[in-house]
Amino acid sequence: MPPHLAIAPETLETLVTVRDWLRFAVSAFTSAHLVYGHGTATAMDEAAFLILETLHLPIDQLEPWLDARLTVPERMGLAEIIAARISTRKPAPYLTKCAYIRGRRFYVDERVIVPRSYIGELLDRGLDGVVPDETEVSRILDLCTGGGSLAILAALAYPGAQVDAVDISGDALEVAKRNVADYGLSRRITLHRSDLFAALGDRRYDLILSNPPYVTEAAVRAFPPEFQAEPALAHLGGRDGLDLVHRILADAAAHLTPDGQLIVEIGMGREALEGARRDITFLWLDTDESEGEVFALPAAALDPAAEPAGTRRAGKSRRKTGR
Repeated sequence: MPPHLAIAPETLETLVTVRDWLRFAVSAFTSAHLVYGHGTATAMDEAAFLILETLHLPIDQLEPWLDARLTVPERMGLAEIIAARISTRKPAPYLTKCAYIRGRRFYVDERVIVPRSYIGELLDRGLDGVVPDETEVSRILDLCTGGGSLAILAALAYPGAQVDAVDISGDALEVAKRNVADYGLSRRITLHRSDLFAALGDRRYDLILSNPPYVTEAAVRAFPPEFQAEPALAHLGGRDGLDLVHRILADAAAHLTPDGQLIVEIGMGREALEGARRDITFLWLDTDESEGEVFALPAAALDPAAEPAGTRRAGKSRRKTGR
């Protein structure tokens, strides 16, 4: 039975405007106890995203369309996607085949995690002065690139740089290839299938970015269906969530230029990481949605001979759910 038939015909006839469908979807999502965190945080935001995207309207402009009357095919399309969100419990971006970071659209499907890294905002803000002169950045590495969103955002932020984007998943790299082509960046972004630095030889970079898997084993086991729908490989970071983070810290110095910077998102692992690496001074870069979840390190801080020091942080904000 087609999903849209889950909504009775008489109900379909009463839902005429965007406002009607927004109210209906919020009520339906709330009753179904859906879980959010893939670009939206509430039933209202989720409903607005699905309605605007399905109707091919700008996702940042709800107000102008609220009283617009919908055609019967448009209503059927909304009924179908609302029913699918409830019945499948898939993240909304898997249903629309797209996700947005800082207003930029990326193709997504079940082969990759839904992109939502805080590093996107930091790139938009010039990395809070950690990299003072964009003209000095000629080579960038994005580790664990997934669908390629951070590699693309980095290439746009540093137009003079060449970018290597690495992932261990061949499926993820197929999605990244599509996104890179969509942005016309195939000559500047090179995709590599690699276990972190393994296939990169002796390449060195002015900037290394990474949003690696950092969720603990216990948290992954307790995931709600929305997060279970994503590739487990993209979440699982070991017992404390920091397995890949420690590997990156161990090998990054060999791949950074003398003035290079390492930027890594680690979720809620700050306390565990600082406890395990008291020899390193971490600079914490906060965003509008996070506090103490992304660190920056200059190449010199990864030198084994460096003296231990305290910790610093920049900014202030809130937290998010999941990666």
